[in-house]
Amino acid sequence: MSVVTIKLSSKGQIVIPKEIRDELHWEAGTQLSLVATGSGVSLKAISAKTGRNLGALIGMLKHDGSPISIEELCKPVDVRADWEKSEQRNK
Repeated sequence: MSVVTIKLSSKGQIVIPKEIRDELHWEAGTQLSLVATGSGVSLKAISAKTGRNLGALIGMLKHDGSPISIEELCKPVDVRADWEKSEQRNK
């Protein structure tokens, strides 16, 4: 998450730096909600209710670890084994 310092203009306007807009995938026309809080303001994008483009979701989920192989990713999950381990711990 990026942190930048900006100035409020004499007209009460701010510019959201390109670095932040790119990180949040905010493009021209993105509707924003500004809410006053006890420590300042909260600025959030208002999600479109219809016509969401899947391309806008690219890069939304981050994975910091090593890559996972397709075989490992597709390996079936044995829920019973996890349940049995949980039951043994609860005894």
